[in-house]
Amino acid sequence: MAYRTLNPFTEERTKDYAEHTDAQVEAALATADALFRSDWSQGDIAPRLKVLSRMSALLTERSDVLAQAMATEMGKLVEQGAGEIELCAGIAAYYAANAAEFLKPERIESDLGEAWVQHHPIGVLLAVEPWNFPIYQLIRVIAPAIAVGNPVLFKHAGIVPHCAELFEQLVRDAGAPEGAVTNLYVSSDTVAELIGDDRIQGVALTGSEEAGSKVASRASEKLKKSTLELGGADVFVVLDDADIQAAAEVGTQARLANAGQVCTAAKRFILHEKIADAFLAAFKANMAAAVLGDPLDATTTLGPLSSGDALEGLTKQVDAAVAAGATVVIGGKRPERTGFFFEPTILTDIDRDNPAYFQEFFGPVAMVHVAKDDDDIVRLANDSRYGLGGSIFAGDTDRARALATRIETGMVFINTATTSMPELPFGGVKRSGYGRELGDVGIKEFVNRKLVVVSSGKTAQTVG
Repeated sequence: MAYRTLNPFTEERTKDYAEHTDAQVEAALATADALFRSDWSQGDIAPRLKVLSRMSALLTERSDVLAQAMATEMGKLVEQGAGEIELCAGIAAYYAANAAEFLKPERIESDLGEAWVQHHPIGVLLAVEPWNFPIYQLIRVIAPAIAVGNPVLFKHAGIVPHCAELFEQLVRDAGAPEGAVTNLYVSSDTVAELIGDDRIQGVALTGSEEAGSKVASRASEKLKKSTLELGGADVFVVLDDADIQAAAEVGTQARLANAGQVCTAAKRFILHEKIADAFLAAFKANMAAAVLGDPLDATTTLGPLSSGDALEGLTKQVDAAVAAGATVVIGGKRPERTGFFFEPTILTDIDRDNPAYFQEFFGPVAMVHVAKDDDDIVRLANDSRYGLGGSIFAGDTDRARALATRIETGMVFINTATTSMPELPFGGVKRSGYGRELGDVGIKEFVNRKLVVVSSGKTAQTVG
């Protein structure tokens, strides 16, 4: 595959990157495997946590450089890029402060005797990551891996090679030894070969449903643990007792942030019929007020999509939805200007037989549905192939809590947009994938939970 930097605002290519050779890939894997078998991985956790602390500091120090790199490679607004780096610094600091406690042996009460579970690294991990959050997607796998002692090889998306090399250098500058974190410019075929190598013991992927299916199939074929964070079609529910103006403001940001290219973005707006017209009017006004422009300009509120391919794909999706009966309330097309922009768009009248009904729109396109009551809201929310996150806006939070328990997703946020914090487990169900990242749950996805028992002298039945 091609690795290159192409500015989505100017549509100008600035640099091409050569793929790593087979020999370079083998050397990287051998170095990572050797590190896993060294004191760095198997010994005291303190040196690894020191690296995480230093990573946090360097992320803060280099925030401007990293945010500008994201802006020029995939179009993220610099303000949003700075926010991403702030979150990443927080994730590194979180695991530096808490990983030792999370990985302590866990005592188990047993009639057989003294028993406990230890947490050990399992080996080299392979991370396959997307372009939409070029640093965050990496650190939520790599920070816990460093704490545990699992070296990581990562393959980033082809359109953000500069972000990939900047992150690798940052980890090195933080004091991580060679092999702890290695960036590879490789093809999908090479990824499949790596998964088949005995030295790779786990695979983490964030990306499309298609890519997840291929990686999960290959990993399962080789009996290896994998985690997947795939697409989402998150609901944004507005109940009849919600603060409509506040919900419309948050909903606009939840749909337009990162040009709508967020797995957990608000994509399906489900409105109680009593407030549907009022919310839609406020939502339309907010979407129309978006300022399209240069991601490096602080006055811009909506940047371009990440690539020409992304723009072409989104355009085809919207055109197909309209051809199948959807109504365009606002937007619906590419504006006549340079850059891979798509207008802020609202679609209504999307029947279940419209292909858009079950699709994820990875761009500034909102689908609006109207529900008659809470049961209807749950029906619409759960009538999806995805189950990543979702939001509920309500005056009565007890009512919202009751709805949250009925919605089939990995995450539900009440009176706030779906978000990510270091301490909150992140992940979904259905075709949104499996496994969790972040929090005390995420750090244990790729560990050997080894049981140790010291018998009290009782005879136990042999099983297995």
